Amino acid sequence: MGVSGHLGNVLIVDDNADFQLVTSDLAKLYHCSTKQATSLREARRLCRDERFDLVMIDLNLPDGNGIDLLDDIDLAAHGQIAIVTGYPTVETAMRAVASPVVDYLIKPLDPQVVSNLFQNAHMRAQLRQPSGPSTIGSMVGVSPLMLDLFERVRRVAPLDVSVLIHGESGCGKELVARAVHDLSGRPGRFVAVNCGAIAPELMSTQLFGHERGSFTGALQAHAGYFEQAEGGTLFLDEITEMPPALQVYLLRVLEGRSLNRVGGSREIPIDVRVVAATNQDPQQAVDHGTLRADLYYRLFEFPLAVPALRDHREDIPLLAQHFLDRLNEKYGTRRVFAPETLRQFLGRPWPGNVRELRHAIERSFILADDTLELADALEWDSRRSQFAGNGDGNTLQVAIGSRLRDVEKSLIEATLEHFAGNKRHTADALGCSLKTLYNKLNTYSRLAREM
Repeated sequence: MGVSGHLGNVLIVDDNADFQLVTSDLAKLYHCSTKQATSLREARRLCRDERFDLVMIDLNLPDGNGIDLLDDIDLAAHGQIAIVTGYPTVETAMRAVASPVVDYLIKPLDPQVVSNLFQNAHMRAQLRQPSGPSTIGSMVGVSPLMLDLFERVRRVAPLDVSVLIHGESGCGKELVARAVHDLSGRPGRFVAVNCGAIAPELMSTQLFGHERGSFTGALQAHAGYFEQAEGGTLFLDEITEMPPALQVYLLRVLEGRSLNRVGGSREIPIDVRVVAATNQDPQQAVDHGTLRADLYYRLFEFPLAVPALRDHREDIPLLAQHFLDRLNEKYGTRRVFAPETLRQFLGRPWPGNVRELRHAIERSFILADDTLELADALEWDSRRSQFAGNGDGNTLQVAIGSRLRDVEKSLIEATLEHFAGNKRHTADALGCSLKTLYNKLNTYSRLAREM
């Protein structure tokens, strides 16, 4: 199944001893534990005392109709509900399917259907809080990889050393940097800077500030990001996008703990903890010349590797529920995942990592009424695929009638991906200046924030 951990908690409400026995044995194969109730009264008591990931209810019970249990329990609290009967009626079927979390199954049960029920129960069990810590900052996880990362963050956060975070795009490098700052005890601000979103000719003044009159248009002095982060943490994302000449000055600032503003002569002492990040392998970045070796060794005082989502898939159900809980809290809703959705989430590759998962849930949330379906998120993916390449990595398919802005954005993103994020090569291939490319990317980033 690919996921281990907490057992799914299943309640079987049926007075048939053979059905109870067979179903309980099958549940064990899918990492589920079972409790049995042979009457409505007993089922009500168990549902009041516990929460179940799956409740299987027979209609014909000694003290009444099993479907009446639906009126006595919080359906959302108990995960998936399955009415199981050998004597279906239109009335009971309509009453059951009126709820988004209730299935209506007819005996004898299809083995694959039962298998899916227990797999979903196991998925829901992963959402329970584990016995040990599973959160740090805004991150959640129960996998060994994430727990190890959390422990490394806790250890390095209070120390006055530089940190270099590396991992694929979308895996949460800024969240790691924020956690380092939050646990550091430093009283100053956390200032995040995306080096890839600043035009090279502006980067020095943005980082280190400038004095009045230092260049045309400098009508007043400006404190750069370093001074803004005084006493706190400066997060330099996409550090490999910083021009090599500026990397030299950055190294001097880190070593000397002071800076000169552009156009100034006064040494300004600084107390700033620098956390840098890259989506490239740091050693390969040094080999390719996008990261100076001396700066690499200065930043590499303590490395933090953030795993790709495919390497800690057991965290997907927990992350999915975490994102949904935040949306429900923000908008005052009580939306839930459809029974199959968590298992479907687990089966997807998520090349965009946690960011892609979060966006998929946000799209599903917008399109859902009460229950989130994976198909809602994939509807956008199918439209987006109109702009996808044909597989050879050198072409871009464009649907007739597409908006020019969308075509331009897709072309730039595809070219960036082709050149592994190298903006200079991308600008050359597109026949535009590097400044124009930066301006386009800044525009796309601003529009995304405004959506």
